[in-house]
Amino acid sequence: MKRNPALILAILIMSLTACGGASKGQEQSQPAETAVQIEAEPTEAEDQTEAPPAETEDQAEAQQEEADAEHAESIPYWTEGSAVADSIISYVEAVTEETSESYVAPEERIAIFDFDGTLYGERYPTYFDTCLFIHRALHDENFTAPEEIREYASAMEAALYNYLPEPDSDKSTAQCAAECFKGMTVEEYREYVRNYMSTPIFGFEGMTYGEGFYKPMTALVQYLSENGFTVFISSGSERAMVRELIKGTLDEWIPSDRVIGSTFSLIASGQGSKAGRKYTITADDRILMEGNLLTKNQNTNKVFSIIDEIGQCPVLVFGNSSGDLAMAQYVLQHGGKGYMLLCDDLERDYGSLEAADKFADSCEKMGLETVSMKNDFATIYGDNAVKVEESLETQETPAQTQEAPADSEEQTEEQELEPAA
Repeated sequence: MKRNPALILAILIMSLTACGGASKGQEQSQPAETAVQIEAEPTEAEDQTEAPPAETEDQAEAQQEEADAEHAESIPYWTEGSAVADSIISYVEAVTEETSESYVAPEERIAIFDFDGTLYGERYPTYFDTCLFIHRALHDENFTAPEEIREYASAMEAALYNYLPEPDSDKSTAQCAAECFKGMTVEEYREYVRNYMSTPIFGFEGMTYGEGFYKPMTALVQYLSENGFTVFISSGSERAMVRELIKGTLDEWIPSDRVIGSTFSLIASGQGSKAGRKYTITADDRILMEGNLLTKNQNTNKVFSIIDEIGQCPVLVFGNSSGDLAMAQYVLQHGGKGYMLLCDDLERDYGSLEAADKFADSCEKMGLETVSMKNDFATIYGDNAVKVEESLETQETPAQTQEAPADSEEQTEEQELEPAA
């Protein structure tokens, strides 16, 4: 049979067209299938974003634990994970990093600490200066105090040993103490303080008066010093006494010229009735305790002494009572930062939850951060020191039977926030 060339050509064209259509159909379906796969992948990624794997959470927890451990190494004896310790470290890092907006030059990097109740035990019945005065007035065989002072010291001792408020007096305890040390040379007085430091602290076992420092705060002083801070003490206690007391404990970072405190008057042995500005000491003169309290370094007097003795405002302040709020306010006025200790540990130290709560409210209103001795301190005095509730049997005295007296000249709001436990 004879083939028709035109017909064969038409059939070939139709076949090619059909094949091309099928090929296009396959090409169109492939992208659709790929699109489905691409769409599924981001959905899985989104699920991962919303719910990170457990491994990521574990890593974050490990990093936090590592940061807590580093902070614990920075300031030993603080509770691991303490928020206030973290706050202090963060502040120090900010003011010491030269690229930080908060950077403070070393010459302006000044920190000031209250002493009693901030660096050293203050709670009943462990006031060092008060116990030193009682010992001098009542138990020193080589000294006889005036009868008026002996009566007051006896009432004071009964109050302390029975955890009662201090008795009232026309004279402050500091003035009575100044009179008891009258006539001693400055060197004799400081030796007397040194000797008393070896006495066991009443109310504790395993600790002497020379060991009554808060270990977390001692570590903090060291940490600040190592980060370029110049550290001062501003105490309500007599300054020569504090200078002696910190020897071997804090004087490595706070030398004696950085101790501010209350001041007892001095006199040259040959001076007589002449004023110091009109008398020149001789080769035979000795410098003696004259027997008067010149300045009680409390409350706003702490601001005045900062201005007079430092010459510039600190950037960091630590205290523990309303007697420290004035210098804290002064620091805040000049853009600094402040921390206050709360006496809320009734197991390891003598405290008062009522006083702590009241003081915490005052601090919050001022913008001060608070340190819980119970929660932020891993230890206070160390493992060897144990608080022991004990009392001394004494004859009934007016101090034991009377209601809490009004504050004496020396008792300021500081005692008002710190009642006996």
